[in-house]
Amino acid sequence: ILDIFGFEHFEHNSFEQACINLANEQLQFFFNLHVFKLEQEEYAKEGVDWNEIKFIDNQPLLDLFLSKPIGILSLLDEESHFPKGTDASFVEKLNVHFGGKGFYQPSQRSKDNKFTIHHYAGK
Repeated sequence: ILDIFGFEHFEHNSFEQACINLANEQLQFFFNLHVFKLEQEEYAKEGVDWNEIKFIDNQPLLDLFLSKPIGILSLLDEESHFPKGTDASFVEKLNVHFGGKGFYQPSQRSKDNKFTIHHYAGK
C-alpha cells in the first residue's frame, strides 16, 4: 500500500512540492512501464492481437530532474556548494541548460527567479 501526496496546483510551488511532484512522476513512469509498455511489448512478442494503448512517456521529464551532471537536482546540488550561490544564479543555470525545451519553461520576466515544469498532471 502506498499513500503519498498527489499533485497539487498552487500559484507558486516550493522545493517540497517539487519533490512530491517528482515522486508522483516516478510512480507514473513505473505504472506506465509495467501496465502499458512492457505488456504491449509482450503482446507483440507473442503475436497477440490487441488495440495499442497510447500513453505519455515521462522518462524525458525524469531525466530533466535526475540526470547527472546536468539535471535540475544535480545543478541545485552544485549551486548549493558555492558560498555565493543564489536563487538567481541557479535559475540562470537552468535557463541556460533547459531554456524552454521540453517540460521546462523559463519565466516570462527576465529578473524573475521562477520557472515552470510541465508534469503529466499539469504545471
